[in-house]
Amino acid sequence: MAPVTPFNQLSNVEQAEEYADNLFTGRHVRLRPLQQEDLPYLEQWWFDPSIVVLQNHTVLPRPEGGVSEQFALWSANKDTDAVGFSIELLETEEFVGHVTLYGRNSINQSATLAIVLGPEFHGRGYGSDAVRLGIKYGFLQLGLNRIELQTWAFNTRGIASYTKAGFIEEGRRREAVFFNGRRHDEVIMAILKEDWAGRG
Repeated sequence: MAPVTPFNQLSNVEQAEEYADNLFTGRHVRLRPLQQEDLPYLEQWWFDPSIVVLQNHTVLPRPEGGVSEQFALWSANKDTDAVGFSIELLETEEFVGHVTLYGRNSINQSATLAIVLGPEFHGRGYGSDAVRLGIKYGFLQLGLNRIELQTWAFNTRGIASYTKAGFIEEGRRREAVFFNGRRHDEVIMAILKEDWAGRG
């Protein structure tokens, strides 16, 4: 994967086209607009207990429907306060998940990143690749200086993936969530544009 020329350093049409082509393409995955046929998968995954325990404060069955509306809202991309993209594999174009940058603050130049992958796609490097693309889009296209996320301390797989993509643990909200009869910390992680640029 060739490095992307920052938009403010483009000097000709070819570089501009290369920037646009590479902005959404990683090593294994590509980001694309949400499609209607993605929504049933997102509904299914969002209510899968193995995902619920990593994404929500409470493991609690809920009726279907509201999740599709939320993902459609995140992915409407009518403004840059929240942007969302479906994740598909480069080789097969198979839909594997969704990544979002939300809560964009134009004064502080910050936003929060969230990602969900289908359980069958965990552990293959797709998540780290999609997170790197989300970071790249946030810094190069949205003009962000800081991208943060929150996860539970027991989400060691997620923390390893976020660390691989360049996030640094900044702190913890101690005993912020209650699962399986125990209290667990919430981990706050972030990456700054200068951190990302320094990774080459």
